[in-house]
Amino acid sequence: MTRIGTPLSPSATRVMLLGSGELGKEVIIALQRLGVEVIAVDRYPNAPGHQVAHRFHAINMADPKTLRELVERERPALIVPEIEAIATDELARIEADGLAEVIPTARATQLTMNREGIRRLAAEELGVSTSRYAFAESLQELQAAIDAGIGYPCIVKPVMSSSGKGQSTIEGPADVQTAWDYAKSGGRVDRGRVIVEEMIQFDYEITLLTVRALNEKGVVETYFCDPIGHRQVKGDYVESWQPQPMNMSALQESQDIARAVTGSLGGRGLFGVELFVKGEQVWFSEVSPRPHDTGMVTMTTQWQNEFELHARAILGLPVSTELRNPGASAVIYGQLEEKGIAFENVDAAMRVPRTELRLFGKPESFTRRRMGVALAYGEDIHECRDRAKRAAALVKPVKG
Repeated sequence: MTRIGTPLSPSATRVMLLGSGELGKEVIIALQRLGVEVIAVDRYPNAPGHQVAHRFHAINMADPKTLRELVERERPALIVPEIEAIATDELARIEADGLAEVIPTARATQLTMNREGIRRLAAEELGVSTSRYAFAESLQELQAAIDAGIGYPCIVKPVMSSSGKGQSTIEGPADVQTAWDYAKSGGRVDRGRVIVEEMIQFDYEITLLTVRALNEKGVVETYFCDPIGHRQVKGDYVESWQPQPMNMSALQESQDIARAVTGSLGGRGLFGVELFVKGEQVWFSEVSPRPHDTGMVTMTTQWQNEFELHARAILGLPVSTELRNPGASAVIYGQLEEKGIAFENVDAAMRVPRTELRLFGKPESFTRRRMGVALAYGEDIHECRDRAKRAAALVKPVKG
């Protein structure tokens, strides 16, 4: 039986988010609607999630001592990591010492925050199909891995990064040095290692939002949202849509892979499982143990969006992954290198039929920083994609 107290009182159910960007902001809103007291933590002040939490802190979450001191001071019941740059080994100690429960588990956080950990789990322990891959600690090792069988073209990523940071495609030998330098500079935490993967010729890629939540018997059960199709540029999502049409065999294989990977990670919560699909063949790519950026489309497609599903699952509440209607999302970029920007033409964007906007409130804009998203719903995904892209294109970032 789930018990939720009153915020800012001795009975409060406290949840701490480590990382408070646009995804964390929506999780906080979902938790607050359920009467949870939320502490938002990020590396910089006035992050999107800071603006809607009961309390917020700006700290270096990769520093074990600083992280532990904050947990000991705030005493949350649950810790919900939202980014990669966290002292995951310290989180494991915090959980082992009984200070708080880490969502989904401390082990899952350790494995998924590092591409090496999750790739080895999926391919080497679980036997799931993946692209060919290798890890490299130097430019020479990277070149040797490519020459030994990865081949060209291939993709290089830091072992720890998100939203495409540090990721690039190598077309030939002339690109190797540049890709190595970019991967080294683009990681959330410089672990001195990169992953190089063969380029799979897939038909499309999906995010399969997978929820591990308690059923009516109090036992963890796995639930799936309809598959989300998405388009990426340089590893960063620019639009997504739901549902992505799939044949039943590929969908079943995708669910089997997602169930195996998330089942091994354990715990409760929503996972964003990324997969490549070609015909009936499916390859595992990555998994995030939290809401996924491509899953923002669920704010206009599902009865319970991915943030509400995550909040419910971690609290031990029932979930429903039922689709309400087709929909799409399109990213609104900052386009400027400025602090405190403004957005013009918002009215025109929202006059596109069946659309909504989410402006994240990030205090600083970069040219390719995601500052908002346009959402659209309709009768089919083609109509929805067109509306979302039109609305996003109408929003004009300007100097504040």
